[in-house]
Amino acid sequence: MLNFNFTPFPVIATDRLLLRQITKDDVKEIFELRSNPETMQYIPRPLVKTTEDALEHIAMIEEKIISNAGINWGITLKGDCKLLGIIGYYRMQPENYRAEIGYMLLPEFHGKGIITEAVKRLITYGFKDLKLHSIEAVIDPENFASEKVLQKCNFIKEAHLKECEFYEGKFLDKVIYSLLDK
Repeated sequence: MLNFNFTPFPVIATDRLLLRQITKDDVKEIFELRSNPETMQYIPRPLVKTTEDALEHIAMIEEKIISNAGINWGITLKGDCKLLGIIGYYRMQPENYRAEIGYMLLPEFHGKGIITEAVKRLITYGFKDLKLHSIEAVIDPENFASEKVLQKCNFIKEAHLKECEFYEGKFLDKVIYSLLDK
């Protein structure tokens, strides 16, 4: 079985990006991301309503890192520490050598290849450093931008689960994509 250890925090660079630890200094951007109906459109979680909610979200991210239960990075452009989005591994399954990748980005940075670049780098991190065998992504079937990112990164559609989650009075579909280590 795998053992995950995210201490010290792994800062990761790509050509344009620096993936770094999220801190309380990012509260404004975390609030922007998690309170925006557009960025949260395909994420069945309650909107953050206050700065305090955003700080609690940051504390939850930190707790998962400390307990090695999951890890999130703040997405920034090299040379600018402003957080543009979040990317991370969730629902770690060490017994199955599998984890779920997820991401979100402020709307003004959509369509610039930022998420694709970050996902490609985290695939390498997941397989080489974490020793995962498979990475999954669970998306809303209406989230065509996310689907396009996953396809560009060679994920394969594995399943379309019909009305499998009940959220805010509605049954939601989920699509599962996955990628196996070569």
